[in-house]
Amino acid sequence: MPVFTDKVCPRAELATRVSKLPRPLVFTNGVFDILHCGHVRYLAEARGLGASLVLGLNSDASVRGLGKGPGRPLNKELDRACVLAALESVSLLTHFDEATPVQLIKLVRPDWYVKGGDYDVETLEEARVVRSWGGQARAIAFLDGYSTSGLVQRIRGGA
Repeated sequence: MPVFTDKVCPRAELATRVSKLPRPLVFTNGVFDILHCGHVRYLAEARGLGASLVLGLNSDASVRGLGKGPGRPLNKELDRACVLAALESVSLLTHFDEATPVQLIKLVRPDWYVKGGDYDVETLEEARVVRSWGGQARAIAFLDGYSTSGLVQRIRGGA
C-alpha cells in the first residue's frame, strides 16, 4: 500500500497523531465526493495558512444526512480518503459520522478553522468553538464554475 495512506487516521489515534504535527494547525472538513480543481486549490490555500492541514471527511452515513441528493456520495469514504491523502496539502485525515465536525474540532484543537466561500463562517458553530481557545476562522474564496453537485448533474445528463 502506498505511504500516503498512512495519512488516514482512525479517530482513536487522532489526538496522538495531531500532537506530533507542526503548528500552526489548520482544520477543514467536507465531503469531497468527486475531487476537482476547486477542491485542490481550496485545500492548498488552507494548508498555506499553517504548517499542517487536518481534514475531517464526512463518512458515507453523514453525507446521506446532508441531503446531497440520491446516490450520494458517489465515491465511498475509503476511496475519497485515499484520493485526498495523496494530496501534498493534506497532512492528516480522519472521518466523522456526526452532522457537524464540532466534536472532532474539540479533539484536534486547530489554530485555524477554514471553510469554502460558499459558507458564512460567522454563522458556524465550528468557528465559535475554534475562537473559544484563541484560534481563527476564515472562509476561502469559492472558485466559480467548480461544484461536485454541478458535475453530478452534468454526468447524469441534466446540464
